[in-house]
Amino acid sequence: MIIPIILCGGSGTRLWPLSRKLYPKQFISLINDTTLFQDTILRLPDYLKKPLIVCNEEHRFIAAEQLRQINQKSSGIILEPVGKNTAPAIALAAIHEIKKNHDPILFVLSADHIIQDKKAFHLSIKTAELLAKEEKLVTFGAKADNPDTGYGYIEVDNSINNNYFGIKSFVEKPDVKSAKEYIKLGNYFWNTGMFMFKASKYLNELKKFEPKIFESCFGSINEVSKDNDFIRIDKDIFSLCQEKSIDYAVMEKTKDGMVVPLNSFWSDVGSWDRLLEVNTKDANGNFCDGDVLIDGVKNSFIQSNNRLVSAIGVSDLVIVETKDSILISDKSQSKNIGKIIDKLIIDNRTESDIHTKVYRPWGFFESIELAEGFQVKKLQVNPGSKLSLQKHQHRSEHWVVISGEAIVTRGNSKFKLRKNESTFIPKGEVHRLENNGQKLLEIIEIQTGSYLGEDDITRLEDDYERN
Repeated sequence: MIIPIILCGGSGTRLWPLSRKLYPKQFISLINDTTLFQDTILRLPDYLKKPLIVCNEEHRFIAAEQLRQINQKSSGIILEPVGKNTAPAIALAAIHEIKKNHDPILFVLSADHIIQDKKAFHLSIKTAELLAKEEKLVTFGAKADNPDTGYGYIEVDNSINNNYFGIKSFVEKPDVKSAKEYIKLGNYFWNTGMFMFKASKYLNELKKFEPKIFESCFGSINEVSKDNDFIRIDKDIFSLCQEKSIDYAVMEKTKDGMVVPLNSFWSDVGSWDRLLEVNTKDANGNFCDGDVLIDGVKNSFIQSNNRLVSAIGVSDLVIVETKDSILISDKSQSKNIGKIIDKLIIDNRTESDIHTKVYRPWGFFESIELAEGFQVKKLQVNPGSKLSLQKHQHRSEHWVVISGEAIVTRGNSKFKLRKNESTFIPKGEVHRLENNGQKLLEIIEIQTGSYLGEDDITRLEDDYERN
């Protein structure tokens, strides 16, 4: 029995401004109509069991909704109250499965990778399964065909056969000179961050090499609470866990590590220049998406999400437009976007964390206009969904229905609002918005008050168990 473990904890900040802390790249459609997370699920062989998802608590409803969109189910969603890297995340999944009184093979995958050849991917899984049954810890290596300094490398022992290799060493992201040497030597693979092993084997090795991580993970998941498919662990215990990757914690120390080649194009699309590489380009080496007009442009990535973007006579640029931010970068410097993120954080700006469109378990809201004393939002409520029963200390709200039919709770009254009808919610009034129909409900919300932050919400009832 093989259970896929999908790790969704990354923040994907190197693809800012499209990817942000509360809506990272794994949940964004970058290559096709589906997201990277959805692609990860859809490329799995049919004979594998339902995947177990490990994600940040803040992303739980995004993951659940994206599974629903592709008509897929998980065996559960483990919620990390705080990110501690891959070694603890995998340990939580392994302990969870062991507690179900079986010892499956775990197939660990990141949710933000591109793998083009599904057939080759499935063949690699078969090879890795045979090794995992023999108590080996398998990692998957992608052929290093260029001296890319954005990946970690694995040096392999050529003495076994072409189907799998022993591990000689792991190398962190090298400099250009070292990367060129690795390509020349030919016995190096890119580290894909995918793994396969028995749950018990991984836990035994982790306990041997990192006993404190093992103890923290075991303690935090020993007594779990469940609501729907969400599995909540003990935050206080897990917060004390050391932050460490599986490479450092186990794979670099074990004597039972093996590498199975992944004979397919693979990328973690960790930067804008890499995303340009994987997309279909025009005759001048450009990839343009959205409302874009160019003339005399070469080797550039240009994306518009809202407004017209025009470029003339430029080369080797990354230009990305969102409603609240525009990135313009030399293509070769796009990996340094973290410097911009750091400045946003220092200046206490929200653009590093959230978009103007913010997803909620009931749908989403989008900020249209924000100024001192007022804010205009568009709300979309999915069929059969409702917001929490709530009130605000500092703001009043005016709702106008633009499509669908709303059920409104306001104080002690409950009534319907149809298209072009409106209501006013005074400051401090208990209220709720529901969509009991079969169509999307769209609302224009006008907020007025001295403070308009999202933390000005007192929830009295909530279907999604939010505070």
